[in-house]
Amino acid sequence: MSVLKDRIRRQIANEGPLTVAQYITICLGDPQAGYYATREPFGERGDFITAPEVSQMFGELVGAVCLSAYQALGSPGRFQLAELGPGRGTLMFDLLRMAALRPRFLEAASLNLVETSQRLRQIQKKTLSRSPLQPQFRDRFADIPDGPLILVANEFFDALPVHQFVKTTDGWRERQIGLTGDGDLAFGAGAAGLADDAVPEEIRAAPEGAIFETQPTANAIAEEIGARLAEHGGAALFIDYGYLQSAPGDTLQAVRKHAFDDVLAHPGEADLTAHVNFQALAAAAARGGARVLPPLTQGDFLLRAGLLERAGALGAGKSHREQETIRDAVERLAAPGQMGDLFKVLAVTAPVYRSRRLTARPERPKDQGLRNRFPSVLETRHEN
Repeated sequence: MSVLKDRIRRQIANEGPLTVAQYITICLGDPQAGYYATREPFGERGDFITAPEVSQMFGELVGAVCLSAYQALGSPGRFQLAELGPGRGTLMFDLLRMAALRPRFLEAASLNLVETSQRLRQIQKKTLSRSPLQPQFRDRFADIPDGPLILVANEFFDALPVHQFVKTTDGWRERQIGLTGDGDLAFGAGAAGLADDAVPEEIRAAPEGAIFETQPTANAIAEEIGARLAEHGGAALFIDYGYLQSAPGDTLQAVRKHAFDDVLAHPGEADLTAHVNFQALAAAAARGGARVLPPLTQGDFLLRAGLLERAGALGAGKSHREQETIRDAVERLAAPGQMGDLFKVLAVTAPVYRSRRLTARPERPKDQGLRNRFPSVLETRHEN
């Protein structure tokens, strides 16, 4: 039994059951035995692979959209570039290589990485050691200095705690984690619950035993970002796996060594995530005062941003094996049934924003188009 599981069992025995949100927070964030404090989650040797680790094309195309957003802002002399939950720093590394196409962007940007794990901060610092911008690390989004903001959050919201409510004969009761008679962890329904008017109308008719998830932490951050954009201007991209409309269902999952695991089996040793409710996320950003664009699937977003063109440029003159690797990456990132439709992209902007859509391809500079310059400027990424 892991140290953290034993500690959780003792805490429940002494203090009573934990909500699902409390359990997630402990498993992921405990400073001594939590997942992000003790594990290397990313890559083949970790527990899962994120889109930036699949191919450099992902970060480059996100970077191209950020360049377009910067231009739509009127190319301010100073702005805050930020990423929430930067992982190993791979996305930002590739984004900044793309940004080299517009030196003015780099000259104006201050780089902020919102990361609470000291271990991951060291990895991010190493990844970005050869980048044109060096990061300032922030504990919270609120710590980012004022000014226009361009923000990216890739697989950030899915790791935030969710609350679960189960429908019983007595109404919606919060799902909790307690102990069985043998002292093992188990799910149950607590006394606290939700009134019917606090449950979306489309979910109220769900059958007994149905589970409804709420994401107050994610929504609060989205609303805070929306308020920041409304006050100072800018744009944000939220990229995550999730669903577009509120619906009943248990999406909480554990991943360990690239395989699904029992959520209660290995606290602190497996990654815990839940699908993001993009309808709720968009509503929260709008409450903050931001303009929310219609969400896209990741596949549509990347294809509109120029994925096929970038793949062709990256594969030009390469060996057949290298071209096959690039084609496989395109398939994994954008195809239905893979990341293409599982992941969604939500663009959020200031309420008054120039008409250029964030999902459009970047405008061609006067000297030469970004797409034409890809082969000469953006060479194959060298892994750190």
